[in-house]
Amino acid sequence: MESLGSNRSDVRAKGTPARELLALIANKWSTIVLYVLAQGTMRYLAIGREVGGISQKMLTQTLQDLERSGLVSRQVYAVVPPRVEYSLTDLGQSLVPILGALCAWCEGNAGSALEASAAYDRAQRR
Repeated sequence: MESLGSNRSDVRAKGTPARELLALIANKWSTIVLYVLAQGTMRYLAIGREVGGISQKMLTQTLQDLERSGLVSRQVYAVVPPRVEYSLTDLGQSLVPILGALCAWCEGNAGSALEASAAYDRAQRR
């Protein structure tokens, strides 16, 4: 058996590509942007509207990070004014069922988590 640190695909090992990819995907903005792009190809402003609450700087950085990792593709059209569209790559598409399940779980359990947080906070004040 290989040691933990020598396995490049072990998310538990610091500095591995798998851990870096998990950190990217687990980032709240990345997760939401990927989930939004699961609807189909979109332009920058449409993504920003769908995500809600993300700054232009953070949206740009998130899209660049996702493109760099091969999860999102960026298509620039040579028209005036310039048009740029973003879509999931095949690799990004492979995340759609996982993200869908994760987002559905969050939507279905947010109330329970809020109740647990409130109970915890009350207990800490005692």
